[in-house]
Amino acid sequence: MTKFPSLKQLHYLVTLHETRHFGEAAKQCFVSQSTLSSGIQNLEDLIGTQLIERDNKTLVFSAIGEDVVVRSREILARSQDLMELTKVSELPMQGKLRVGCIPTIAPFLLCDLVRAVNQHFPELDLLLREDTTVNLLAALKSGEMDVLILALPVEIGGMESRVVGADAFKMVLSQSQAEKVNVPIRYADLPDESVFLLEREHCLTDHAVSACQLTTTEKINPFSATSLHTLVQMVANGLGSTFIPQMAINHGLLDNLDLVVVEPPGRKAYRDIGLVWRPTSSRKPTFEALADLVKTLL
Repeated sequence: MTKFPSLKQLHYLVTLHETRHFGEAAKQCFVSQSTLSSGIQNLEDLIGTQLIERDNKTLVFSAIGEDVVVRSREILARSQDLMELTKVSELPMQGKLRVGCIPTIAPFLLCDLVRAVNQHFPELDLLLREDTTVNLLAALKSGEMDVLILALPVEIGGMESRVVGADAFKMVLSQSQAEKVNVPIRYADLPDESVFLLEREHCLTDHAVSACQLTTTEKINPFSATSLHTLVQMVANGLGSTFIPQMAINHGLLDNLDLVVVEPPGRKAYRDIGLVWRPTSSRKPTFEALADLVKTLL
């Protein structure tokens, strides 16, 4: 009869991968170090290959070990979804809900969302995390997060999603630059390297460039900002222009700054805002209710 790894063994392996330390991993798993080490050794024997290279001071996961860790996270996430099935079907808007959100949405939505959840679903406890799209999707796939609030479209790797609203892009210029160009704006009229964008790991950059039809790369400054606040300050100091989502403007990002807001060139530019979750999750009723609430806020 075929033998299968236990969830406990997979949990040991994933925890060791996260901590990179046998003692700390054992502590987090509430077992002795020898128990954890033996469990992982048994897993290696069962799979038939070495997952971890060990010596007295360091440990290194083999290429197969890294792959097994990824698959183990997915199995543990699905097991978690299975265990929540009965409880969630009876009480969908109770308990803890781990919500991830990207940095170009979180500061302008999450406070309002927490207030709305406290008002409408007081027994739902939101645990919030702000991170990049790539990191949040990895956390969702591994079961570390339950649902994400992202800007779409983006590759979500087989996850389910629901669009709950659209967020328009506006072009923001310093007063000095606005005085030198005509409205409506044409990119050809802007100086080279005068358009500032976020770092590439922020999906807003790709969404803004695509939606605003900025195809002339010589107009883009090689400097990349880490946040919308940095972008705005650079533009406010007369360094050029940028694209800012309407929700950020609505929440006062440009207040008390001498800036000019205009429509970007071309068709109406926007990004979709959506919720994303695992298709195997039993909490879809919770996510749908949360999506309805976010939709009213947008």
